[in-house]
Amino acid sequence: MIKNFLMKQMVKKQLAGLPQDQQDMIITMIEKNPDFFMKIAHDVQEKVKGGMGQQQAMMLVMKQNEAELKGMMGK
Repeated sequence: MIKNFLMKQMVKKQLAGLPQDQQDMIITMIEKNPDFFMKIAHDVQEKVKGGMGQQQAMMLVMKQNEAELKGMMGK
């Protein structure tokens, strides 16, 4: 319970510039698929360790997982 609360607060801080409905959608996706998002975080971290910038690494990993992300969003 505390773990979920802390995770939500961390995610909300990262998504502060997005409208509330989009923040809620992303938080719900993370709650329903924590293993998938842990894998994404790990993949991004590995690319950053390899010398890639964090934003570039995130964009690359998201692009590689685009189909699954779209499926989660219902698109």
